[in-house]
Amino acid sequence: MARKRRYLTATLPDGYVKTIGPTADPFTHYWRIVAVLENGKTEVFWGHTRSLAEARRKRTATEDAAKMRGWRSHAFEIVELTETPA
Repeated sequence: MARKRRYLTATLPDGYVKTIGPTADPFTHYWRIVAVLENGKTEVFWGHTRSLAEARRKRTATEDAAKMRGWRSHAFEIVELTETPA
């Protein structure tokens, strides 16, 4: 039997919407880092995880990355994914 393919949507507090899919993976959360570099430019990193705990572990790695890469500032956000129709 084939696994169900579905679309997942993350809506961040600033109104940004990211849709993932189609996927059969059991993703539950989306994370995003918005980093301001020393030269003033902005970089965005994102991903999805299979649990809130896994997403929270990314925050620790983000702090290390900020120090290593010399980011002027950064914001780390986690939101729950919701299943959306195809």
